[in-house]
Amino acid sequence: MSNNLQNGGDEAEFAKPLLVPIKRRSFFMYAGATAGATALLLSGCDDDDDDNNMSPGTVSLGSGDVGVLNYAYALEQLEAAFYAQVISNAGFNTAFPDAAERTALTAIAKHEAIHRDFFKAAIPAASVIPALNPNWGTLNFGDRTQVLATAKTFEDLGVAAYNGAGALIQDPTYLLLAGKIVSVEARHAAFIRDLISNGSFADSTTVDANGLDKAMTVAQVLAAAQPFIKETLNGDNVGK
Repeated sequence: MSNNLQNGGDEAEFAKPLLVPIKRRSFFMYAGATAGATALLLSGCDDDDDDNNMSPGTVSLGSGDVGVLNYAYALEQLEAAFYAQVISNAGFNTAFPDAAERTALTAIAKHEAIHRDFFKAAIPAASVIPALNPNWGTLNFGDRTQVLATAKTFEDLGVAAYNGAGALIQDPTYLLLAGKIVSVEARHAAFIRDLISNGSFADSTTVDANGLDKAMTVAQVLAAAQPFIKETLNGDNVGK
């Protein structure tokens, strides 16, 4: 797979470069988009991007709702690229000999690619951040333990990111859509956690004493995600 985080594919071809966006029929079927969401994608939102003073190699996520959408888009790029690499790796069948597990991981790969494309479509072209490049370091995609540990990191981080960003979203339509997506991400997180240790899907490391999922700030999330992304992400104005 190319290093570009935009790599993925349409439907059953997620390991191939995403030269053409996911078919609109499949996109709306999986995303559960309504007529209102369609109008949202067509209308976009104000261009609040403020990246004029960024250093080379630094990507500003922008401000206001645009910044929140770019923030989610960056994380979805990372997750989509990760799972595309997992299911296309030559060691996939060996690392995951159970066909049901492979089917579930392939479904997650599809979900993440759809989420990625959804955010790219929702952000005005003039404000959307560029394709990012992953930094997998020494991660062995043929090693079950390493793959699941990284998947757990990404899924728990994604849920906490959406939970923390909810308060920053100004447009109620965006908030509704984010709520739908985070519920899917939480399902992913639960599945991955149970593959690692059955019954750990809602332990004290992710759900607090009040029965609430963990939430993280933009700064906390970007600090955790940054080692996996070659570009430097600046989220100082997200939601402002």
